[in-house]
Amino acid sequence: MAQETAEIVIIGAGMAGIACARQLAAAGRAPVLLDKGRGIGGRMATRRVPLAGVEVSFDHGAQYVTVRDPGFAKAIATAPGSSADWADGAAEPHLVGIPGMSGLPRALADGLDIRLQTEVISLSRMPDGWQVQTSTGTLNAGLVVLTIPAPQAAHLLAKADLPGLAVGKALTSVQMDPCLTLMAAFPADAPRPFVNRSDTDDPLAWIAQDSTKPGRTDRFVTWVAQASPGWSMRHLHEPADAIAARLLPRLCDRIGADAGTALHVSAHRWRYARVRTPLGRPFLHDARHALYLGGDWCQGARAEAAWQSGSAIARAVLGIETAA
Repeated sequence: MAQETAEIVIIGAGMAGIACARQLAAAGRAPVLLDKGRGIGGRMATRRVPLAGVEVSFDHGAQYVTVRDPGFAKAIATAPGSSADWADGAAEPHLVGIPGMSGLPRALADGLDIRLQTEVISLSRMPDGWQVQTSTGTLNAGLVVLTIPAPQAAHLLAKADLPGLAVGKALTSVQMDPCLTLMAAFPADAPRPFVNRSDTDDPLAWIAQDSTKPGRTDRFVTWVAQASPGWSMRHLHEPADAIAARLLPRLCDRIGADAGTALHVSAHRWRYARVRTPLGRPFLHDARHALYLGGDWCQGARAEAAWQSGSAIARAVLGIETAA
């Protein structure tokens, strides 16, 4: 297997990892991002399905982003055409990626050294840095940044068996909930009773008419429905087809559609989707082990929170501000 050396390895090519890598690269550093998935952006994901000669997309992870942080707004401005406001009637603008949610992180990651479909198998602390064993080879790095969900980071570090790890207790205090997501497409004349609906007391806690987002095809009416944390936990280990079969009748009941008219139905399992108990600070740092950890789980379940966490890590690595 291949072996190479990297100055900084960032594990996770979601919004936190991208934000961290962008700032480091802009300062002349050479970060390498690793992600086990096939696409960039983590939960800012888009599923594409061919249907009657048309590619239909579903934003089956994050539904939109808010832009309150000036740094995040500045970054988005560098990627024109990759996002647009969603006219969903919200009190503050909801930004969505073009042509799907994954379009925004892909644009923000342009020019970065990202290795997809590269699963990190183990981390080993060496006298002069880290050895990162992956499914495609080995990287030796001076610094490691973990921007994967907190439970996954805790599991990876537990296997590393690091003496005196300073971040372990704080990391395990973070609680994350799963989310089971339904994707369904109907004919263009199907009912369209609302753009989106949120009801935490309903097993379908979020329902969005995905086809109302800018840049999507109008050939079909597409919906994304996300189950509540409790319902998701109860059915987490069921096959995707079984999850879809359970959720479709619920969706059709809420939107007044006939389940028999659905042209596409599928489900996706997000094991770590929602931040229930955040860390309460921008990131974790273990100076002894040259290790940083961050993500949306640090301060809240928003893509913008992930961006802020990754940016704060980059500033700390560059010595722009005191490490947390």
